[in-house]
Amino acid sequence: MEATSLSRTPLYARHVALGARMVPFAGWEMPVQYAGVIEEHRAVRTDCGAFDVSHMGEIHVDGPTAHAFLQEMLSNDLDKLSDGDAQYTLLTNELGGIVDDVIVYRLGHGAYLVVCNASNRAPVYEWLKEREPRGCEVRDASDEYGLVAVQGPRAFERLGLEDKPAFTHELGELDGIEVMVSRTGYTGEQGVELCCAAEDAEALWDAVLARGAVPCGLGARDTLRLEVCYPLHGNDITPETDAISAGLGWACALDTDFTGAQALRRIKEQGPARRLVPFVMEERAVPRQGMQIEGGGEVTSGTHSPMLDRGIGLGYVPAGSAAPDTELVIDVRGRPRRARVVTKPIYRKEQ
Repeated sequence: MEATSLSRTPLYARHVALGARMVPFAGWEMPVQYAGVIEEHRAVRTDCGAFDVSHMGEIHVDGPTAHAFLQEMLSNDLDKLSDGDAQYTLLTNELGGIVDDVIVYRLGHGAYLVVCNASNRAPVYEWLKEREPRGCEVRDASDEYGLVAVQGPRAFERLGLEDKPAFTHELGELDGIEVMVSRTGYTGEQGVELCCAAEDAEALWDAVLARGAVPCGLGARDTLRLEVCYPLHGNDITPETDAISAGLGWACALDTDFTGAQALRRIKEQGPARRLVPFVMEERAVPRQGMQIEGGGEVTSGTHSPMLDRGIGLGYVPAGSAAPDTELVIDVRGRPRRARVVTKPIYRKEQ
């Protein structure tokens, strides 16, 4: 894909000015790194980092039938949410496959905001729009917003914000900029995602960096999420992978009748044929997506962990090989390399 055909976030000029290395990602021209992946990764684990996530999709679902509609579309139980709450959930198809994993925010007055992955913005919008009932409006508002994730143990201190319970949100202000402050993120660290009007994105980014956050790119975002076993749609979960096999049954209210619930209940009852497992390399090697695991498995995500200084990954293996401490053998560029199944998360702070 040529650079000219790629979309750009409102922060594109800021990334270029900071000397970021820009790469194509999900149809966008995004920063993969600034100073370097390891340095950025460690900044988030020890202090505070900032990510431009304005390429994510924001879809408003409003109206008197919005709640009932989303309860039918999404896997988790929307009845658990009050105004100001958020929830990790899945948009599933009739077979229980994952169209996308999303966070839904209850805004009040029958209004919801669904934040989806950048690569799935169009499919998620079309999926919901095609099924939109009377009394409900589905609207893609992605271009109206800028979104900056500020993550790390010093995030609240640097932003001058009070810590709030995870998966809550509220309207607020940062250095004169109106933002929705969401206690969410994709790194395993404390932090927030700050949503603002697109025209305020540059001012918000500047304010966050002025407060000491280190600019971070997609490279660190990927290594951070993999250390804590957060799945990546398109790698670890897809419309062809079901939530039970992916270890996301906890995000499925199987006593409700969302799309695909019947199929997922059946898979849970019978037991999945394969499971997504986290693993660490026992030998010096870096696993990558698509590498084969002996016995019929496959790596779906892999990298070198900056905190553990060893290869780590996620992959599907036959259910009989999914127990922690099970030894795996991975074909790393034609060479068999030993790995071991571990419990989630792969990286824990006390290490």
